[in-house]
Amino acid sequence: MKKEGEIRIPSGCAIAAVISKDGKRMNGDGVVRSMVPMHERSNGLGGGFAAYGIYPQYRDFYAFHLFFDSRDVRKDCEAFLKERFEIVHAERIPTRKIPQITDEPMIWRYFLAPLPSAVAAMQVDEKEYVMRAVMQINSEKNGCYVFSSGKNMGCFKAVGYPEDVGEFYRLDEYEGYCWTAHGRYPTNTPGWWGGAHPFSLLDASVVHNGEISSYDANRRFIEMFGYHCTLQTDTEVITYIMDYLLRRKGLTLQEAAAVIAAPFWSTIEAKTDAREREQYAFLRMVFPSLLVTGPFSIVFAFDGGLMALNDRLKLRSMVVGEKDDKVFIASEESAIRVMAPDAENIWSPAGGEPVIVRVKEGAKL
Repeated sequence: MKKEGEIRIPSGCAIAAVISKDGKRMNGDGVVRSMVPMHERSNGLGGGFAAYGIYPQYRDFYAFHLFFDSRDVRKDCEAFLKERFEIVHAERIPTRKIPQITDEPMIWRYFLAPLPSAVAAMQVDEKEYVMRAVMQINSEKNGCYVFSSGKNMGCFKAVGYPEDVGEFYRLDEYEGYCWTAHGRYPTNTPGWWGGAHPFSLLDASVVHNGEISSYDANRRFIEMFGYHCTLQTDTEVITYIMDYLLRRKGLTLQEAAAVIAAPFWSTIEAKTDAREREQYAFLRMVFPSLLVTGPFSIVFAFDGGLMALNDRLKLRSMVVGEKDDKVFIASEESAIRVMAPDAENIWSPAGGEPVIVRVKEGAKL
């Protein structure tokens, strides 16, 4: 009989998310517990969470979460950061010792303000400056890895089952208006701390269930624009594609979804609205190398909202539910019922049709 880890389950991985449209903060206990009924979708080689609104006292500073292999590596990386940022605060990320999580690296967080003179010298805007610093650390410095770099948000991930990862990081002690979660069943890459989901860059984060066959084409294109795919992981390239389309090219979320989950040409030609038909055709012709093929379901979270998206054939499960001001997303309805037993309006989005949820305008985040 084959043992766990020896059986390939390409439909594995679990995703979940919850957001308050009123911007109300909730602790991480609910989203952590939501992963329990989806336990068998993971194999213990990766679990993680992203939380938004958790650092209100440092809301104006970039929160870098880093893994370090040693104290010497940390000191070297800190010297790099001090040349480019004002370090407002630095500390170990609090964790709870549990037997299920082992071999942990040094895990630190830094709240940073880019040095204005350095930003001006590079002649880029602040976000591009931060993005380039992250890419340089992750591609050039051995023994350290930036796994979160946004403002008033943070990713928490490890090798382990997601419910154990949540306990390890003490996520019940954090409060945020939006949470995403992931349980990993790696199919093509080894399980290690940096390779767990979410993948994050600046304020954006991605959790992903699936296996994309277009990875090489997507990677070759995106690396022409200064992104370094150091982990050979499809979720990493999806994260960078979204940053490129939204931040650099100025596309809307709907347009970005129409690039990575583009309708078939036959579907575009059948559209009766001429303007809509032209828009979809334009996006397909301009960004052909960013079409993501293969089965996937993703939750893309950002400052003030999130987007859920299936591949255009809907080859991975994903359901959405609502209750009061909250919207829930998960691979299975059972996960939503853990967070909200009386959730309403449960539905399964169509392939390639984004579900976009934003916090109401004026809510304090």
